[in-house]
Amino acid sequence: MLPCLAIVMPCYNEEAILPHTFTHITKFLLMCIQEAVIHPSSYVLCVDDGSSDSTWEIIASNSKTSPLIRGLKLSRNQGHQTALIAGLSNILDCDVSVSIDADLQDDLLAISAMLSAWRNGYDIVYGVRNERKTDTFFKRKTAEIFYRSMLFMGANLTVNHADFRLMDRRAVNALLNYKERNLFLRGLVPLIGFPSTSVHYARQQRIAGKSKYPLSRMLCLAVQGITSLSVIPLRIIAFVGLLISSFALLAIVYAIISKVTGHTMPGWTSITISIFFMGGVQMLSLGVIGEYIGKIYLETKQRPLYHVESLTWKKN
Repeated sequence: MLPCLAIVMPCYNEEAILPHTFTHITKFLLMCIQEAVIHPSSYVLCVDDGSSDSTWEIIASNSKTSPLIRGLKLSRNQGHQTALIAGLSNILDCDVSVSIDADLQDDLLAISAMLSAWRNGYDIVYGVRNERKTDTFFKRKTAEIFYRSMLFMGANLTVNHADFRLMDRRAVNALLNYKERNLFLRGLVPLIGFPSTSVHYARQQRIAGKSKYPLSRMLCLAVQGITSLSVIPLRIIAFVGLLISSFALLAIVYAIISKVTGHTMPGWTSITISIFFMGGVQMLSLGVIGEYIGKIYLETKQRPLYHVESLTWKKN
């Protein structure tokens, strides 16, 4: 029996790229249907993440002319990760899902390899970039630092994998059981533990529009991932506190010995430096602890992750 494939595609202010995207993605789906790779009921679900341009109008218009395109509009911008969860929560009629970005820098042909891996028994297939030639030197280096930092903090990540992945129905259902608000899907999906593998592909050049992940958002994503998946920052604070306390104890012993032997010396500069240093360490520590407490505060409210404003199809 042929699997029904749903491609989940978050969209945020993508009016410049969507016509190109729809042309290529519908062509790809039709090719797969004609080659009897997927069921004719397969489709792409475009999740409009509160766009301020004509993204939703383009999605709605194309969904009227093509049964391969569906649209879901969130009431406001909730972020890429929440938009993905919203999409995955609304494809319960399909056997397999693939998440992909609207710019199609991720190679559509890699989906065929993902489906082959799924047929071989893997519930999750990660799309991994085998090169980053289309990225700037700065972005390549910051991405490398990001992955190294996440691995150091104990996150179980696939290096050079973003959110281009295949998940079957069992894996999607398992992921939807995670009810947390602070989503970092690259770290959550490996926690499911189902059989997984990787498919490597060459990342394409962006045709139009701008990247939605500048450095500032990458930094926010890194903080989100680290604080959502690891308590190592808190342990680092404890270790630094222990280290400083040890130095302070040695300094006290030295001060007592100096006082007894009569070798005390003026120390205004060293005292000032010590005060500023300790003040900086304390503020940094409070900031990290506050980040965790803030996440706990948001989780306890149990507010809805998102609200759906419009759908272009009728649910069964």
